[in-house]
Amino acid sequence: MQQQQHREDAGATAAKSQQQHAGGETTRLLDRKVKELVVENKRLVEVPYTASLADTMNTLVANRVVAVPVAAPPGQWIGAGGSMIMESDKQTGVARKHYIGMVTMLDILAHIAAADDQVDQLGAKMSAPVSAVIGHCLEGLSLWTLNPSTSIMDCMEVLSKGIHRALVPVDSHMANVAGVELVESASSYKMLTQMDLLKFFMKEADNELQRTMARTLAELGAVNENVYAITGRTRVIDAIKCMKAALLNAVPIVVACNSIEDDSKQLINGKGRKLIGTFSSTDLRGWHFATLQTWLPLTALEFTETVTTESRELVTATAGSSLLEVIQKAVTKHVHRVWVVDSEGLLTGVVSLTDIVKALRVSLLGNEAV
Repeated sequence: MQQQQHREDAGATAAKSQQQHAGGETTRLLDRKVKELVVENKRLVEVPYTASLADTMNTLVANRVVAVPVAAPPGQWIGAGGSMIMESDKQTGVARKHYIGMVTMLDILAHIAAADDQVDQLGAKMSAPVSAVIGHCLEGLSLWTLNPSTSIMDCMEVLSKGIHRALVPVDSHMANVAGVELVESASSYKMLTQMDLLKFFMKEADNELQRTMARTLAELGAVNENVYAITGRTRVIDAIKCMKAALLNAVPIVVACNSIEDDSKQLINGKGRKLIGTFSSTDLRGWHFATLQTWLPLTALEFTETVTTESRELVTATAGSSLLEVIQKAVTKHVHRVWVVDSEGLLTGVVSLTDIVKALRVSLLGNEAV
């Protein structure tokens, strides 16, 4: 019954979208342009390369984002991956800033965790410049621009390959180029994320997309069965180190057992284990370094149950859930992965935003081939 309601809602949204874009032949949703995805996005949130980690964390919290690009004077730095993404004066074209990388919440937390409970080091660590942590995690070295003239279908190809976000120039000097670029100059940018794409699909879904989203995770092959977890005994500091090593922004918490394989300082295979919580780098936003000593020694489970103020409702689905249902959960709960469980609450896999975008794209391409 719930799935039927989802389908009716999506169908109504699709009809509205087609009416809005009518005029001659209706433009196919996936042929529309990236610039439409960022119309309502605010101007780019960034930090200068001299900003302290404390100031950077405050910026992340204030703007409710998990990553920000770092800006530096042009000609003094090598950009992430060799990128030359510049902000230039709109009138003269002279470069004013060079975006040298991306800093995420996990970068900052991993830097903090390296203190290894030595609280007297935390103040010094949080006063370090943000440029000192660029590249500690792989995502920080992934800095791309996505041309506003790129089709949404081509955008999906990029975001299905693990690129979580890209800068979109507001007035590109490379208007005839579509796709992702490592070289760009524009007077301003906006940030496009995987979440923005899914929100757009929820709002603008046409009939073709609605039919695809009505299919189940199992039908689409969207479930990643390689799911790494921590146990209820893992401390926050060890969880952060594990996440950094595995390039994960969140991990499921499972019931610990007495098996020798359950090393509380290491990630374990979570498949078939009882899911009891989620530990995410975004859970730690807003905690000033003066309070770090109180949560570093806690277990991740204790932290999620006693320290965080938001609802700790587990965001889960089953293999029989529709992709639409999973997208709705990810968007409304603002999570970047949904745990897949069986009828007994045992983990069977995970669906990340990358998995969702990839499944959508593969299915839609298959529809075109029919």
